[in-house]
Amino acid sequence: EQGAFTLEEAVHMLTEQPARAWGFEDRGLLKEGYAADVNIFDADRIAPLMPEVKHDLPAGARRLVQKATGISATIVNGVVLMREGEHTGAYPGRLLRGPLAAGSRAAA
Repeated sequence: EQGAFTLEEAVHMLTEQPARAWGFEDRGLLKEGYAADVNIFDADRIAPLMPEVKHDLPAGARRLVQKATGISATIVNGVVLMREGEHTGAYPGRLLRGPLAAGSRAAA
């Protein structure tokens, strides 16, 4: 909106740059053989909705959830996770830890 950078530059800053910074060499690009999460959205319709507090963590702990309009699907590991803002019931992802976590686990 403010013209600080293009949509392509923003996507690069949110995908490939963090993947490289955290040492994930097989992520960050849509490329054959790479793991990828894909959001399908309409750039003319995308907009944030009001944040909501959810109490769905262990022991009733809360978290802040903010959804958006204009996103038709989120695909993780080739499986549709979200469709039109609703969770499909699939859990295809897994927690990734960067190289710093390996050092902290070894020290424990």
